[in-house]
Amino acid sequence: MDLGRHLRYFLVVAREGHFGEASVELGIAQPALSQSVRRLEEELGVALFDRSRRQVALTPAGRLLVSQARDLVAGEARLRETMRRVRDGELGTLRAAVRPGTPATALRGLVEGMAEHAPGLDVDLCEMSGTDLVRALGEGTVDTGLLTAPFEGSDLVGEPVRREELGAVLPRGQAPPRAAPVALADLAGRALVLSARRSDPVWFERVLAVCREHGWVPPRVREAGDAGFLLGLVLAGLGVGLETAEATAREPRLAWRRLEGSPLYRRTEAVRPARDAHPAAPVFAEVAARVLSGPPLPGDPLADRHEERPWSLVYGGEPITRPR
Repeated sequence: MDLGRHLRYFLVVAREGHFGEASVELGIAQPALSQSVRRLEEELGVALFDRSRRQVALTPAGRLLVSQARDLVAGEARLRETMRRVRDGELGTLRAAVRPGTPATALRGLVEGMAEHAPGLDVDLCEMSGTDLVRALGEGTVDTGLLTAPFEGSDLVGEPVRREELGAVLPRGQAPPRAAPVALADLAGRALVLSARRSDPVWFERVLAVCREHGWVPPRVREAGDAGFLLGLVLAGLGVGLETAEATAREPRLAWRRLEGSPLYRRTEAVRPARDAHPAAPVFAEVAARVLSGPPLPGDPLADRHEERPWSLVYGGEPITRPR
């Protein structure tokens, strides 16, 4: 019995709740799919689906199997991918994912840092984030990557590499004085512009929860695929953005204001599989922490990793020069 294949089919039916839709997604005939699930039920000795309704529903045994089946399917995928890499002589390559839109200077720093600390290792960088990256890590097609925490994936471990404070982004004419922090409750009735849910779904829900806890339930949430689009929507008057001061500095017609109590920080972690991780993945985390660390924030646990760099930044028209 090909247990892995039957479990993969089971998971698709469980997600879709319908044999017909699952068969279309899998590209197999519905009778063959039904037979596969029947064989799995016979092998395990339990009924996995209640077929008495138009849409099939998981039985208690089926619900229990879902999480374990995911682990088994992901483990099989990682095993096959690892053996393929051994066969093809690819273990000398670290496949690392970064967020789309990562600055060129950061990419150069990652490549140069890895060349210094892991000479001879080929680093293959790609753009990926959110659920796509979590899935790729689980399947073994990516070795490590940068994710916004918290994230889904109990079989992943992460090391913090950056922590950024989020503030309110408003058109300059609507922003309060620079010294006055913005209370989230004072934004009641205004729409929110936030990075897209698909990029970091757990983080997205966390931000909305913090807004609700502080008295702001936006009547509409507009999602932006990148910081440039987010700033454009705010500039067009379509809502208040939540972003970093660094990102906001790209658009001089917008103002960044600290939130009262500083309730929102975006934490980036270098993530790798908890088991059978590439031996160079921890090195990538250390390099990323040095390359991506910004100015230290009050109480920031990454402050001791920060290395001052000999350049100046301009935030909201005020130059901030870092010591040499």
